[in-house]
This record gives sequence, structure tokens and C-alpha cells, in this order.
Amino acid sequence: MASVLPYKISVLVFIENAAGEQLLLLRAKQPNLGVWTPIGGKLEMTTGESPFECAVRETAEETGLQVTAAELHLFAMIAEKAYQGDTHWLMFLFRCRQPIASLPPDISEGKFAFFSREKIKGLPIPETDKAALWPIFDQYRDSFVALKADCARSPIKITIEQITGRET
Repeated sequence: MASVLPYKISVLVFIENAAGEQLLLLRAKQPNLGVWTPIGGKLEMTTGESPFECAVRETAEETGLQVTAAELHLFAMIAEKAYQGDTHWLMFLFRCRQPIASLPPDISEGKFAFFSREKIKGLPIPETDKAALWPIFDQYRDSFVALKADCARSPIKITIEQITGRET
């Protein structure tokens, strides 16, 4: 009998500086220890937190940048099956429309740096980010796409379930 994996809900927030460079966090904790990712975190489900509320809270907690839900664009929802073999994730991906003025100070989650989109391609990033998240950002950051990723297989199988807000 197959084991039952926990299902977690989270957000990722893609934030740029005025030069168009992406703010990334070199993670000091699992998941994704030792690799660069956008900021984010898990929804506080006990309080009924929405993905937008979580994105606003995580942005403030991790970077100090104060944003409103109106300054965030939800551009993707991705369901990851069996990520790292131990958890299913439902992730909401947001693009922050407000640029961040400077590099935030290091936090317990890790340290920050700005990178051009081209430089990110050569960084140590999670396999799912390389296969799905950054290509999704590049293609759909101004529209919306819903996807699923089967992380239990190699290579990861990505399936687009719906696209809205742009010509396909």
C-alpha cells in the first residue's frame, strides 16, 4: 500500500529591483537547503489565511517590503506531486509590482542577492524551479496559468491545465 504524503499550501513571491533584477534567497533551511529561490512560505491555515494574505505577510516578514494585495499579480498555480518524495505542494506564484529599493538584510531563512534573469540560469536552484517555475515566470508573468508537476518521476512531468489572460 502506498504511503500517504502530506499536502502543504504555499506562496512564492517574485520581486524585482528597479534594474529588473530578481531578488532571491539562498536557503539556509529545508526545503531547498543551499539553493536560490524566490521568497515565500506556507499559508497559516489555522487562521484561514488566503494566498494573497500570505504573500503580503511573507513579503513583509522576509524582506521588509510593505505591499498590498493590489500590488501583487497571481500569475500561476502549480500542484507539485511528491516533491522531494515526501510532500505534495499547492503553490501560488505572485509577481510583485512594487520594486524593492535595496537588498534586505539576511534572515534566519537565508541570505539575499539580486540576479539578472540570465544569471539565474547558472545558479544552483531546485530542479522544479529550473524545469517549471522560471519558464512559467518568463512566459506567463503577465497572465495566468494553472499547472501540475509530477515530481515522482524523472524528468519531472509538467502539464498545463489552463491558461487565461493571453493568446495561446
